[in-house]
This record gives sequence, structure tokens and C-alpha cells, in this order.
Amino acid sequence: MFAVGLVLAVLTIGGCGDETASADRSTMNTTTTSTTTTATTTAFTPTPAEPVYVAPFIDRVEWAATEQGPSLQVFPTDAGRYVLGETELDPAWAEVVALEPTADSPGMREQFACHWRFARIVAPDKTSWNLEPWRPVVTDQEMIASRCNPGGAEEQIP
Repeated sequence: MFAVGLVLAVLTIGGCGDETASADRSTMNTTTTSTTTTATTTAFTPTPAEPVYVAPFIDRVEWAATEQGPSLQVFPTDAGRYVLGETELDPAWAEVVALEPTADSPGMREQFACHWRFARIVAPDKTSWNLEPWRPVVTDQEMIASRCNPGGAEEQIP
């Protein structure tokens, strides 16, 4: 009963004032507004995905004779040239060793890792990455400073 009285009091107080305001309020209370929403559709165009590069990363390997000594030429596939990151370094090296087991000698993996990390970025179209067993084993800093060719200039393959 109290709630009904309170509602009536609010309505009565709300109704006080000029007649125009009351008329407007009553009109507003009985007016229905209709809104129509039109759905717009657009064709979905997917963003082209980045190419996915998977093994094999090495096409072939060949030994070559140079003035400085033997050189193992490692010919990467497109995947070997363009795969991002270092996660595929170990599988790629495993491919080199599977193709030429004698490649698994001191310093050769480090030269390969240098080519994998840097040379393919600097010169992605270089025909081959050349690894030499006669090059000394050096620190990573020395390897980078020598442009992956510690102990002498890059060999010239005839």
C-alpha cells in the first residue's frame, strides 16, 4: 500500500508544472519509435599467409678444391634460404651430415651455423655456403667478425 502511494505521489509531483511539459511527457510516453537496421555484408578476403618452408633444407653438397684446401659446398633449397628463425638449424645440419658424414668435423658445424644465422640474410641468393675443415675453431664473435670464414679470406672456387 505504501508503494502504491509513493508511485502516486511521484506521478502527481511529476505532473506539476506547466501544461505543455505534461502534454509533452504524456506524448513521449505513448509515442513508439521504430528503427530499422539494415545489415551490411562485405566479402571476406583472407590475408595471404606467409609461405611455410619445410625440410628438406639442403639440396646437395659437393667437395671442391681451392687454393687454401678442400671446401664443402652446401647448396640450400629455397626452404633452407628463407625459413625464418633458428629452429631448423639442427635439422638442416643433420641433412648436411647425412649427405656427407665427413662434414661432422671440428669447426664445420659452427661455420654452417654462421651461414644459417647471418649469411643467408646478408646474401640469400649466394649459390652455396662453403665450409672448410682446415679453418680454425673460433668463438662466435670471431666467427661473425670473419664473416663465417675464420683463419683466412673466403675461398675462391674455380
